[in-house]
Amino acid sequence: MRILVLSFYYPPDLSAGSFRTDAFVRAILNKHSNGVHIDVITTVPNRYSTFSSAAKEHEENDGLEVFRIKLPLHKSGMWDQSLAFIKFFQNANSIVSEKKYDLIYATSSRLMTAVLGAWITTRIKARLYLDIRDIFVDTINNVLPGKATFFLKPVFSFLEWWAINKADKVNLVSGGFREYFELRYPNQKFSFFTNGIDDEFIESRHINIEKKEKKKLIKVLYAGNFGEGQGLHMVVPMLAKKMQGRVQFVLIGDGGRKSQLKSLLYNAGCKNVELRDPVSRDKLIKAYCESDVLFLHLNDYAAFRKVLPSKIFEYAALGKPIWAGVSGFSAEFIKAEIENAVVFSPCDVNEAANVFENLDVNDMKRPEFISKFTRKNIMELMVNDVLSICKKGT
Repeated sequence: MRILVLSFYYPPDLSAGSFRTDAFVRAILNKHSNGVHIDVITTVPNRYSTFSSAAKEHEENDGLEVFRIKLPLHKSGMWDQSLAFIKFFQNANSIVSEKKYDLIYATSSRLMTAVLGAWITTRIKARLYLDIRDIFVDTINNVLPGKATFFLKPVFSFLEWWAINKADKVNLVSGGFREYFELRYPNQKFSFFTNGIDDEFIESRHINIEKKEKKKLIKVLYAGNFGEGQGLHMVVPMLAKKMQGRVQFVLIGDGGRKSQLKSLLYNAGCKNVELRDPVSRDKLIKAYCESDVLFLHLNDYAAFRKVLPSKIFEYAALGKPIWAGVSGFSAEFIKAEIENAVVFSPCDVNEAANVFENLDVNDMKRPEFISKFTRKNIMELMVNDVLSICKKGT
């Protein structure tokens, strides 16, 4: 069986899509070491302009061939990301022009990788499985200017309709997506395999369940994107100022709102926030383990009430207290599944400060959560689901 995997991000790039795709590919190769060949089409590491990691444009190992497309430099703006994807689309089509596949798997957050999968499926008549990690049509209402949304939303709505209907089956990463997709596509078959906990986080836990000595400053760490979707610029400057003398924030990452965040921190006179550039995963885990509390925030947009950030899983696995500014499905998930975690309404500084008092600033074990959401177990089940569409009669 020949399988094509499409993912805009792939190791050594740093993103949820990269880690998820890597786990998926390894799960297939572990389960079907003979008789399966996988081509992965992805990009040369490009998510952050401040972080790069060397990767060959073409690699080949037993049963696996990786094609990395080199993209122009971008800083996460909508225009430069669009140009980058156009190049990805063109080069991916060129790579597969003379190839045949039994199955195409496309994992997509911003819709267009799903559209690419549908386009290639149309050309080569393969089965298509889509892994949807975001509702882009929903999100553009919040991230694009009103006039742009007016013209572009019908276009992206059509592309979503076309891609979803081309697929033999669709996986939704968040249960919060269920209503949106089932109402619009009642004839499609959906699965719900979430993100999960990678082995690195399970193996790297340094949990001390003894009570810690009270510190003058509690180290609060956030790691991830500094974009409009995360909305750090909407909450951290005021929250840090409010909790100055008690909390030290460490923010690791990059993104389109980084410069605005820096400016707002400066204007607020925050002396308790440290901004760091993205780091490799092993250094990131070390930074997690050195922190006291892990921070998460999504902007106050209706679209984000449906999502379930992958960050939640790695945070919870490390046993640290979690301080999360989320709403909707994410808030319900945290309350139901994770001990020693508090939730506040996005961008609400006063509520954030109030709920912080309910945290026990000590590490704890979460064995039930880890058992339930280990990525390896989730991916083994998902591989079975993906391969099932190639069986006769499906």
